[in-house]
This record gives sequence, structure tokens and C-alpha cells, in this order.
Amino acid sequence: MTETATPPTDGAIVIPEAQAALPHATRDELDAAVAILQAHKDQWAGLGIADRISLVDQVMQSTIDVSERWAAEAMLHKGIAPGSAYDGEDMSWGPMILLRTLRLFRKTLKDLHKHGQVKLPKQPYLRDNGQVAVPVFPPTAIDRALFPMTTAEIWLEPDVTLATMQTARIYTEGAPGQVCFVLGAGNVTSIGAVDVIQKLLVENQVCLLKMNPANEWVGPMIKAALAPLIREGYVRVVYGGVDVGGYLTTHPDIETLHMTGSDKTHDAIVYGVGEEGAKRKLADEPINDRPFSTELGNVSPVIVVPGPWTDEDLQYQGKQIHAMINANGGFNCGSMRVLVTHDAWDQRGALLDQVKKCMREAPDRKAFYPGARARWEAFTQAYPQAITYGDERDGNAPITMIPDLDPTDTDQMAFRVESFNGVFGEAGFPGQSLVDYLAGVAEFCNKHLWGTLAATILVHPRTLKDPVAAAAVERLIAELEYGTVCVNAWAGIGYGLTTTTWQAFPGHPRNNICSGDGWVHGTFMIEKPQKSVIRAPWKLGKKPPGAYDFTTMPSLARRLILVEGKGDVKQFPGIVMDGLKA
Repeated sequence: MTETATPPTDGAIVIPEAQAALPHATRDELDAAVAILQAHKDQWAGLGIADRISLVDQVMQSTIDVSERWAAEAMLHKGIAPGSAYDGEDMSWGPMILLRTLRLFRKTLKDLHKHGQVKLPKQPYLRDNGQVAVPVFPPTAIDRALFPMTTAEIWLEPDVTLATMQTARIYTEGAPGQVCFVLGAGNVTSIGAVDVIQKLLVENQVCLLKMNPANEWVGPMIKAALAPLIREGYVRVVYGGVDVGGYLTTHPDIETLHMTGSDKTHDAIVYGVGEEGAKRKLADEPINDRPFSTELGNVSPVIVVPGPWTDEDLQYQGKQIHAMINANGGFNCGSMRVLVTHDAWDQRGALLDQVKKCMREAPDRKAFYPGARARWEAFTQAYPQAITYGDERDGNAPITMIPDLDPTDTDQMAFRVESFNGVFGEAGFPGQSLVDYLAGVAEFCNKHLWGTLAATILVHPRTLKDPVAAAAVERLIAELEYGTVCVNAWAGIGYGLTTTTWQAFPGHPRNNICSGDGWVHGTFMIEKPQKSVIRAPWKLGKKPPGAYDFTTMPSLARRLILVEGKGDVKQFPGIVMDGLKA
């Protein structure tokens, strides 16, 4: 039967629930799980830092132990053959990210235990506008080696001063234990586990994690990885769909909620569904007013700054741009959705040709996420000029470019709706000069692209040697209202660094939640973040990590497991060789 999807005016297209293979938890089982967490929440809140470090160490070891099985299950369900182009992707974005999160939270806990305060890599400072900026990357020698020439800062909300900024609040002021219901994401397999760790260590909240039916198969690996926390009564993992989620979001003993997913799911939980739900949303009259932190997606821009690019630059950045949509088949909340170029740049066509070349050459990916084909059809029917090189048969949703979008048609679907598949648009923007172009792009992204999660800027280092151009780029970075702004690498790295926060730009009202409210990651536990700003080198090796022809990724991913999980610096020569041979 052919799937259909009706695009909304803004945000995500409603995604159908995946067919569950594992039995849904019964209400008795759910009540029992919540009761265990309620019985242990105060114990967790009172647990000393040394005991927390011990549990983190145990979870790191159990994650290492299950990492191969975790990655193998992910590859099986996502249709990735061992040794193929995408082998290693789920090892990197699954257990490796959990290990990295644990390692960096452990560093913060060790500093708190030894010094009574968080030890930052560099001192916070005031930007020219008086805003507090906190350098958070690189935090260790390992990170300097893994991410050479990469730096990151967290810019705090405008009302924070150097005197009032706070870190690790629950460890300095204390906070009561609470029970949080975490609705797990169905795309990236580390998200649910990482969200649980953040809630425990930053907010003193014990967690009931419900696996998303779209990737419930990773549940046994998550349970194995988090076994030390489950054993102590601080975490429970359950299976189920809308029935289980609906019961738990309204459970009297659930005190807070957290979700990575769709704005439509958020609205259904807070306001209900149908016409009555729409009326309550309009009036902001919630039926569920529990504290609710969320990360809800984005129509993510990738902004190309014109410059003197060589043929080698065009080839490298073409692969990097392609990787920003091809990663995980486009089923990422930070995937590129709109490629922004200057319509007068004489190399615009050459760059797009390189992206199309990657689309032709890259192996097809399985459309593993529910409703992907229907969303692909909605976009390709709306845009007959769409370019697709992959296999369109048998329900596939191949990587697809919609070229020459009109930036003056600001309400069109490609700018307002998150495709959540391999579809992206390309728009050429006018501008008499580079300065005019970037100023117009900042205004367009802030006002007309749906979402505020993540934005990427690509700018050649020689362009930055021109003071006027450099100042224009700095204004763009400052003016973009996104939770992550990343220069010269995919903004999705903001999810992976983990010392940075992963969040929407603050300020969305509850009844227009957009990309969400609150933040995750941020392993230095810095309060009131506004945005993370990441700066990476123009190139990292001869091929960008994540490129479809980065052939040594399986080996590299396994080396990273040992570095992140065990601090095994003996892996670095092999990592360098993997990069050279890719």
C-alpha cells in the first residue's frame, strides 16, 4: 500500500509509529518501575560524588562490553553490511558517544570531588557586547588529539554575568531527587542513554526510559550498558508505543518529562490531540504542565561563504556537505535541510556539481525510519525539479536535492517543514557584496527557516584574512539564533563533542515550541546556555570524516571506543594511519 503524508504548515510531518516487535510493558509493570524509581530518587540525590564516579566507571565498562553487539544490531536493522561504506557509523554515534559523554562527565565529577568546583579549560570572558562566553573545548589532551585545531565556547544568556554564572548547581546548592520519564528517540541509538545520564548527573533525576518502537531493538544493549544504574534502582527501561507513552506522561508519580523527537509529539502530550488540542494550544491551556525539556528538530541551514576555493577544496567540501545529509540516511535532527549559496559566486555551480557527484557515487541507504517514503513523496511531488540519483523503488527514500529554491518565497515547504529523510534544498541568495549576502542570510535563517537547533557555516581560511570579510562572518555567527553554530564542520558535531550543549536557541513559548526547550550534554554543567559556537579547521585529513568513501571508518570507530572508554592513547598511531588511508 502506498504511504501518504500531508505536510504541516510548520515543523515536522507527523511520523507514524513503528510496528513494535517487543511486548509492550503492562500497566502493572509500568507502575512497578515507577515505584522503584520513586523509592530510590532521594537515595540518588544524596549519593556522594565518589559513589557517582564509581557508577560512571562501571557503566563505561559495561558499555565497552556491549559495544560490538550494539553496533551489529544497529547495522542489521539499518541495512548496513559489515565492511560496507557505512560500517562504523553506528559504533561511532552509538556506544562511542555514550562513552565520550561518560568520560567527560567523569572529569567534571573528579574536579568537583578534588577541588570542590568545576575546572574549565580556560577562563570565561566577556564578548564585545558584554555576553559571557565560556571556552569548553578542548577539555583534555585526548580531545586536542582527536579534534585538532577545533575549539568551542558556550555563550550564556544575556542576563548572566561573570559574577553570577553557575556550574554544577546541584553539587553546590543541592537539589531534590525527582522521577523523569524519558521518551527515547528512534534515530540515533545513543540519544536515550545519553539523555538519561544527563538527567541523573546534572539534574538529580532518576529515569524511566521508554524505547522508541523505531529502534526498540537497541533496548537490550542500553539495558546492558546501564546495568549498574538499573541494579541500584536509579534507571528503568521499558518498551511500548503511544499507549505506554500516554500512560506514563500522565502518571501521578512521574514528576518531569524529557523527549528528543517531534514538535507534534510535544504538542500532543502538552495540549492533547484533534480540534480540542489545537484550541488548547492556541490559548496555551495545557492538560499536562509538568516540567518538560525537549529537543525537537530543525530545518538546518548550511551557509557557504564565497571564497577562493581550489578544485581540491570543492571536492573536499562537496563530500562534507553530502555527508551532512547522508549521515544516518538523513534521519538526524541536525541534518542539512537547506544549502545556502551566494547566487553571484562564480564557483557555486562547481560546488553543486561536486555534491551531485557524491549523490551519484554514494551507495544507497535503507529508509529505516517510519514514514520516510511518504515524506520523500510529499517533497518530490511539491518540487518537480528535485534531483535524485539513488534507487527510488521498493519504498526507498534516496538522498534528493531540490535546487534553485526561491529565497523570496519564504513560506514554501522546503523552508518551513523538516523532511526527516534524505531531502534537502539549495537556495542562491542575492547580495551586492559578501557583507550584504551574509547579512541577508542571517535575517532569512532567523525569520524564515523553521527551527533553531543547529546551523553550519563553511568559510575558506583565506577569506578570513580579509578584515571586512572576517568581521562579516563574525557578525553572522553572533546573529544566528541557533543553539549550535559550527564553522567548517557539520553542526551535528555539537551533539558529539558533549562539552557543548545540544539545544534550541532559548525563548520558544510552550505553545510554539519549535526546536524545544532546555538543553542536554554540556558536561561542564554550565547553567543558562544560549548557544554553542564551534570552530573547526577547513580540512581534517584528505577526506572529511563521515564521507561515503571514508573506507577506514570501521577500524577508526573501534579505536575510538578504546580511547573514549579506556583512555588508551596507544590507539593514536592507528587513528592517524586510518585517517591517512581513508
